[in-house]
Amino acid sequence: MISEKLQGEPRTMTSFDPASFLMVPAKRFEDLRVGDIFRAPSRTLTAAHSAAFQTVSADNHPVHYDAVWAARHGHSAPVVHGLQVLAFTAPGATLFPHYIGEVFIAFTELSCKFLKEVHSGDTLYPALEIIELSMQDSNGLVTTKVTVFNQHKELVLSGEHKYLLKAGEN
Repeated sequence: MISEKLQGEPRTMTSFDPASFLMVPAKRFEDLRVGDIFRAPSRTLTAAHSAAFQTVSADNHPVHYDAVWAARHGHSAPVVHGLQVLAFTAPGATLFPHYIGEVFIAFTELSCKFLKEVHSGDTLYPALEIIELSMQDSNGLVTTKVTVFNQHKELVLSGEHKYLLKAGEN
């Protein structure tokens, strides 16, 4: 038997179903609302993050790792890869996939603008905000505004994502 506390009262569970082990109650497409916001945990970037992304992306431009080269070209420090900053807006970096449960079909589109440089030591605050809900055939299309702010309250990335979800699911 597994014992857990539920609203201050001990409760004994006699069975366990992994399919019902949810972080948050799942919503249907019809439950989502324009204005819903899904934040990702803040992240302070380190040189190790940049080095790992450089390895994975194979982007070996010196602006990303050579402080002397970066300074010579007008940068205050090596610049974190823009695609690394964009990756922090991945829906899985937020609770969004947990809220939509099993109705996810596809991540269909993204766009973004890189507005400010990001450097090692910066703390980023990514978020997704639903700005449009529409039907596409019998499925639901969710459009989110994506933003990433830094510790100075500056918007460093702005864009949109689109996700296709099953509609009419119970």
